[in-house]
Amino acid sequence: MKLSILDQCPILAESTPAEALAQTARLVQRAEQLGYTRYWVAEHHGMKQLANPSPEILLGQLGALTSTIRIGSGAVLLPHYSPYKVAENFNLLATLYLGRIDLGIGRAPGGSAHETLALRENFLENVHRMPSLLTDLLGYLQDKLPDDHSFAGIHARPLPSVPPDVWMLGTSGKSARYAAQFGTAFAFGHFMSEEDGPTIVQSYRESFQSSAMQANPAVIVALSVVCTETESEAKRQAAQYSHHKHTLVGTPQHIKEKLAELQEVYQADEWMVVTIPLDYEARLHSYELLAENFL
Repeated sequence: MKLSILDQCPILAESTPAEALAQTARLVQRAEQLGYTRYWVAEHHGMKQLANPSPEILLGQLGALTSTIRIGSGAVLLPHYSPYKVAENFNLLATLYLGRIDLGIGRAPGGSAHETLALRENFLENVHRMPSLLTDLLGYLQDKLPDDHSFAGIHARPLPSVPPDVWMLGTSGKSARYAAQFGTAFAFGHFMSEEDGPTIVQSYRESFQSSAMQANPAVIVALSVVCTETESEAKRQAAQYSHHKHTLVGTPQHIKEKLAELQEVYQADEWMVVTIPLDYEARLHSYELLAENFL
């Protein structure tokens, strides 16, 4: 089984943003030792309990601390940004850390209405322009803008010998349709979706159009998990998930049984885990238990 980590850079207990980022650095190194496939960091804005608004900056640090694990964004929220600048950022990362960079793309605001306006006053307009933004971004990453494009002839340098792998992230059918239409891999956020995930994933596979980036469909399903040696401790550590029906909480054996049930309906190529318990030691230990039992 392929298992990966999504880190939202939570500021746990009485810690600080600096401590949260230091714990991210610690966790990515341990994840590499344990055999996790990839490590993604999320983008959020104006949230007191989450420390990372800028995946591309944090990934530069995480790449320097590791040597084999894939690292990436989960996700860069494209409607806020210029596709050209996003391509430059991730081409630079892919040049620094050859063959290890994932560019996960999302279309959510990532913060409140005020933060969204501060980032991009025409955010909603850009959400509607998502197909155009994706066309431009993928053109820059492949260094193949159409001849009739208004920016034909420019390049998102540096051009890496191995470009970033592109993933479309989402919790809805629309994101799956974009991934299928543009021939990218697809990551479905089961842990934060109320929709019929298995049907959405299957529709992506059935509609997928091969591209220069991706010959065949590829699916990651992201879960929230809290794993400890005992059920009682798992429930204590997952107290803040009390209203979140999608979180898997329990011992390694319990998690294994539940994950097997989900695999039956999703047929995922890979599982990605986000864990936010009460403290950082519990978070690290949860990932260690999962690695011991699944990797």
